[in-house]
Formats: sequence, C-alpha cells, structure tokens
Amino acid sequence: MGPTYVGITCGWRAFFLIYSRFIPFRYIGHAINIVRGKHPDKGAEGHISHAGALSSAMAGTVGMGNIGSVAVAIMVGGPGAIFWMWISAIVGMATKFFTCTLAIMYRGKDENGDVQGGPMYIITQGLSKKWHFLAVFFCVVGLVGNFPLFNSNQLVQIIREWLIVKPGYFPANESTFWIDLSLGIVVMLIVASVILGGIKRIASVASKVVPLMILIYMSCAFYVIATHITEIPHYFALIFTEAFSLNSVGGGILGTMLIGIRRAAFSNEAGIGTEVMAHGSARTNEPVKEGLVAMLGPAIDTLLVCTATAMIILISGVWQTGEAQGVNLSAQAFEMTMPGVGPYLLILCVVFFSISTIFTQAFYGGQCFAFLFGRQRLRLYQYFFLCAILFAATASIQEIVNIIDAAYALMAIPTMTSAILLAPKVRAESKRYFAKLANKSLTTNHH
Repeated sequence: MGPTYVGITCGWRAFFLIYSRFIPFRYIGHAINIVRGKHPDKGAEGHISHAGALSSAMAGTVGMGNIGSVAVAIMVGGPGAIFWMWISAIVGMATKFFTCTLAIMYRGKDENGDVQGGPMYIITQGLSKKWHFLAVFFCVVGLVGNFPLFNSNQLVQIIREWLIVKPGYFPANESTFWIDLSLGIVVMLIVASVILGGIKRIASVASKVVPLMILIYMSCAFYVIATHITEIPHYFALIFTEAFSLNSVGGGILGTMLIGIRRAAFSNEAGIGTEVMAHGSARTNEPVKEGLVAMLGPAIDTLLVCTATAMIILISGVWQTGEAQGVNLSAQAFEMTMPGVGPYLLILCVVFFSISTIFTQAFYGGQCFAFLFGRQRLRLYQYFFLCAILFAATASIQEIVNIIDAAYALMAIPTMTSAILLAPKVRAESKRYFAKLANKSLTTNHH
C-alpha cells in the first residue's frame, strides 16, 4: 500500500463519513440492542444471526492484526501511528455501515439457490453489466488476500519462541524449519476440523470463542493499565505529539500516518470487502440493521483492542530497545508488564484469536472461489487453503506482510467503487428505516 493508494482510500472513507451526515453514529445503542436479539426479523432470509455475523466478522478482524500488527505499527511508525489507527477506525465505522447495508440490499444466490452476500454480489446485483468485471477482479484478488498467511506465521512464531526455544527444548541459533513445519501441520489439522463444516459451524465456534478471548485479553490490558495508571496520561500525550511530529520514527507526519492507516486497514478491514461477506450471511430483511451492527466492528477492534495492545507495548518500553518483530514484541511487552504469567496468557489469546481468524478467512476465500468456479468445487479450494498454512508457517514475516498489503489494496478497489456508486441507495434506505424506527418509538411512547 503506497502513499497514493492510502491517500485515495482516506478520500473514499472520508466521503462515507461526510455523506452519512454522522446519522448512523446516533444509533450505536440501537445497534447493540440488535446484536442482543431485541429486534428479530421473523421469516427473514440468511444463514446466521446478527450476533453470529458480527462474531464471524470480528473473528476475522480481532486477531493478529490487533496484536502483531499493532507491534509492527509502533516499531516502524512510532507511537504516533496509533493515533492514525484511531482516526482510520472512526472513519471506517461509516464505511462499514455503507458496505454492510449494501451486503443485505444486494444479496445474490449461488447455483444451489442459497442466499449469499459479498462485494461480488453487490456489483452483479446492484450495478450494470459494464461493471461486472469488478466482481471477478475482487474474487481473484480475494483468493490471495484471504489466505491464512499472517495469522499462521505469527501463531507458529510465538509458540516456537515461547514454548520450545525459550524453555531450552531447542537451541535458539539453530534452523527452526522443521519445528515451524510441524507446528504448521498441527494448526492445519485443527483448522480443517472446523472449516470443512461451512459458515454455520464457523459462526458457532466464533460466537463462543471470540467474546471469551476478548474478555481475557482486555482483562490483561486493564490489569497492566491499572498498575501503571500514573503513566497512562504520558503515553496518550506521546501518541498525540508523535502523530504530528516532523521527526517521528515513521518518517515525519506523512510517514507515520501511512503506517497507521495501513495497519488499521489490516486490523479492522473496513472497506476491504471481507466483512461484507460475513454480514451478507445475516438473517435479516432490514439492510440498515446489518449496517449498524457492522459499524460496531471497528469500534471494538481498533478503538478498544488495538489501544489496549498499544498501551501494554508502550508501558513496557520494549518498543525502544527490543529487536523482536510482530507478535514476539507483544509477548516481550507482556513479560515486562505481567512477569511470569503474561506471555502465556497472550499465547492463549493468540492461539484462539489467530485460529478463529483463519476459520473466517477460509469462509471468505471460499465465497470468492465459489463465485468464480461454483460451490460444488469448494472442497478443492479448502484443501489448497489448508496447504497455504504450511507455506505461511515457514515464510518470513516481511514476505507475508508484502503479499497481504498488496492483496488488501487491490480488494478495496471494487469494494469501494461499488459502495460509492450505490451510496445514494443506502442513504434512501437509511432514511426509510430511521423514519420507521422513529414512528415506532412515537407509537410505543403514545400508548
């Protein structure tokens, strides 16, 4: 993702924020109630509940992007990169509202007659035939972007370093290829046991695992913050000053901004198109409901979980002295702030976060494959997906980051293009839904 692409992406996201007139932000409480099941749609089409759709989407975003990617952002861009991650998340909330409202408005059906959602269906159902090449383009790039590369790589790395090398079971200076490959095979077998069961099994596992892991992870963060409460104002001030510093680690304001936005895009995936596929499976007849539910994603993902990671890394000081990369830097930070138990609590969270993300990526990639080649050949893709875990387990983190950044940049083009062209339809649908909600509220209050 170069400066030109990031600039264009910022422009797209700012458009959605302004075009929404900030109206969806007023209904965050209503969105939470929808997730809690207070406004069910009887007889609606779809495969999973609002909570299941959000959990599946969150399983795809709350993971190594929040742990390894935040560490990468701070190491490369300095503390100021976190500020630009926050800004990207707030703007991304409006983007998710638009893209995921469209996910329900323009659902398609596969060759079995089952309802499916995603940018490819938004394009084919909502736009004229001259735009249909974008649907194919999204799916081709999506096959690469949704390979389980970053999560598999970082999961193997943290298990190897903290459970095998550090205790002395293996010399630190020896080649770890066979260890990485063996760990990759274990991860592959665990993933295979779930992804071969489809979105319902993925949603079922994600809705149980993700909330529990977020609770454990945030509890660790709150403990660290509580025990270093006097230092917190200093680090928040450091984030703000470094974000606008001409001499920041990231190479001035622009460099820091680019790093923060890149890492936020990987963390919350707003406008990339992956989240559209999860929310497009929701059981609802009201598109705006799903748009509101989806909007909660970046708030939980980046504003809450990423900030928690950033505080632990900054408080620990390892970002100034350590040479570790990605998740290993986070593990060092946990060791400094929660001696003894910290790294192992992080490993527990990493295992579940990363594997649940891999489950969801398998669904996303499968949706792209099924659109291109038909659902009856889906098993072929799933086997290829599982083999990609072995490649990721033995590759370097830099190779992985370059592949994922390039794929995400390309996936955003058809997703954002279709969303901008269809934005007036979303605004009209929003006007209808919010008016209906207001009338319902008035009627209830009157009675």
